[in-house]
This record gives sequence, C-alpha cells and structure tokens, in this order.
Amino acid sequence: MSDLSSAFGTAASLILHLDADLLEIVLLSLQISLLATLFAALIGMPLGAALALYRFPGRGFIVAMLNAFMGLPPVVVGLVVYLLLSRSGPLGPLGLLFTPTAMVIAQFMLAAPIIAALTQQTVADLNEEYDEQLRSLGAGPLRAMRTLLWDGRFSLLTAVLAGFGRVSAEVGAVLIVGGNINHVTRVMTTTIALETSKGNLALALALGLILIGLSITLTFTAQSIRDTAYRHYH
Repeated sequence: MSDLSSAFGTAASLILHLDADLLEIVLLSLQISLLATLFAALIGMPLGAALALYRFPGRGFIVAMLNAFMGLPPVVVGLVVYLLLSRSGPLGPLGLLFTPTAMVIAQFMLAAPIIAALTQQTVADLNEEYDEQLRSLGAGPLRAMRTLLWDGRFSLLTAVLAGFGRVSAEVGAVLIVGGNINHVTRVMTTTIALETSKGNLALALALGLILIGLSITLTFTAQSIRDTAYRHYH
C-alpha cells in the first residue's frame, strides 16, 4: 500500500513539475492524434455528406462498411499499415515505418470511418428536415452539402471529438507501426504499457491520470456542444 501511495505521490510530482520526459511524451501523443483527426475530418466529413446526399449503385454497401469500420480492431489496422510500409510493402521505399508519420496513418484509418459514418447520419437527418426547402431554393447536391455541413456543425464537431477520443486512447496500432522508440515514437498509451511492465508505476500513473483528464475534458466538451446545438435548433 505504501508503494502505491509513493507511486501516486511521484506521479503527481511529475505532472505538477512538468517533467521533461513526461511533457515530451504528452506533446508527441497530442501532435500525432490531432494530425490524424484533422486529416480524418478533412476526408471523412465530405465523404459522409456525399454518401448522405448522392444516390449511386453500391452506396448502401459503402455506408454499411463505414458503420462496420467504426469498430475496427486497432491491431488489425496496425498490421495493415505495417504491411503497407514494410520494406517489402508497396510504400516501403518511403521509409515511414517506425516513425510518427506511420502512427498518424494508423490513427487516421481508425478515426476516418467514425467521422464519416457520424457525418453521414447527421447530414442525412438534416436533409430529411430541409429537403423541400433546399429544393425550393434550387440548391443542387453540392450546395446542399455545404449548407447542411454548416448547419450541422455542432453535431459534426462532436463527431470529430469522437474520432479524436478513439485514437488518443489507442495502443495496439501505434505500437505495431511506431515501435515505441524512446524520444521518437513513444506516446502515452505505449509508455503506460511499457512502464507498467517494467514496474515504473509513477510514470505510468502520471500518464494515466493525464489520459483520464483528457477523456473527461472530451466528454464535457461534447456535452457542451450538444447543449449548444439543442439551444441553436430549438
């Protein structure tokens, strides 16, 4: 019990004094997850909106696959990215394996289906509500897409936060493609796993507390956005 209390005390000290190693790990984690979420939003939102507004053969299958990919096992994503970036893979000559870029790619593949699927549902619901009004204004699918994306911006921001929450707490994929290299690809989740196995509970607890704080912040932010959206539409 005393060892655990000592570990919590040391963890709190690491956070309060902004330990250099701790700060480096946290900043790299946020950089990778934010970049992955940004790229996922830039691709996922237009894709989801297009699937909501355009009708074409195979659309139902794509929507179903997006919904299925929301629950993709991270280790499978990590394996796919590893095979793509390995020396014998099609992208091997780029030398991206075991770099932060590889980790961004893996997290992008996890976040993009979530953001696209949630965007598709949001825009489809809004289109049902405003379809007649948009038609009366002569709005084509592209103009309607822009209008509905803007009108649903609060819900879409919640979708982006869901994507970020998914990747920021992920360990399997980034461990496979990043390798957990000190000062290069070591992020919060992989460091927690490594330091726990080594018995260094203080650093693991410090990072765990930061992750919990991040999760709570995301939850309250999403709730605030939902409340703002409710007031906006009502």
